[in-house]
Amino acid sequence: MEGTTGLLTKLEYPGRLIVIGAPREGMRLGVIYAITGRSPSSQARKLVRRDNGIWVQPTDEATLRTGNVDLLVYPAFLFAPSGLAVSNGKQTADVRTGLAAGADPVAVLSRALSAWDFEPDAPIFTPRISGCLAGGRAALSVLRRGPSGETLRSYFEVGARPGEGRLVSTYEGPNADPLPVFAGDPRRLGWVGATAEETAEAAYAELAPGPTGKDFRVAVACVFASPDKPDDVDVRIINRHERT
Repeated sequence: MEGTTGLLTKLEYPGRLIVIGAPREGMRLGVIYAITGRSPSSQARKLVRRDNGIWVQPTDEATLRTGNVDLLVYPAFLFAPSGLAVSNGKQTADVRTGLAAGADPVAVLSRALSAWDFEPDAPIFTPRISGCLAGGRAALSVLRRGPSGETLRSYFEVGARPGEGRLVSTYEGPNADPLPVFAGDPRRLGWVGATAEETAEAAYAELAPGPTGKDFRVAVACVFASPDKPDDVDVRIINRHERT
């Protein structure tokens, strides 16, 4: 099926990405969060499980300070009894606050992100990408800058079909200047792996560069959750700086 397994290999530089999907067997839902970076400050990060979530933290405080710390350090995942929130910024906390039993995931994102805009990193204006699992359902969101400087808000319910996922990313994929930001609907791709570890390893491998390309990988995290116990999660984190 075109556009499924292998999509990540075509993304030379996606920035940060979120994939929500489901393995081929079982009742669980899965979420992938990945970070790629070009600058030293973007590379000087890692993912750490703490404080009921997965946080982006520095590997080198001095190098990280050369970038915008508010945009580089944040909770990527936050877990709650009624679901989980994921995003590429501090808006993750607002998404988690909106989670409740039986909540509509699209409505959760719409309310939580109403006060947020795209990132203030001119001239790129990186989109804010977010997602959540709530009540056994899932949704994704992208906040982009419009042609007149307005915020374009897109929300998508994700129907989790076994063996498939839906992807949003901050950038379209080419390593270009200026970076082309993500546009359109979530991309469909095949879900690889039956556990969080298998899926995280597959995603990390697919984000590897070609023979002559630069390795932009920073970190990958995968979380599996059951609809009836969304805070009982299976987690795997891969940080490039910890690889031997």
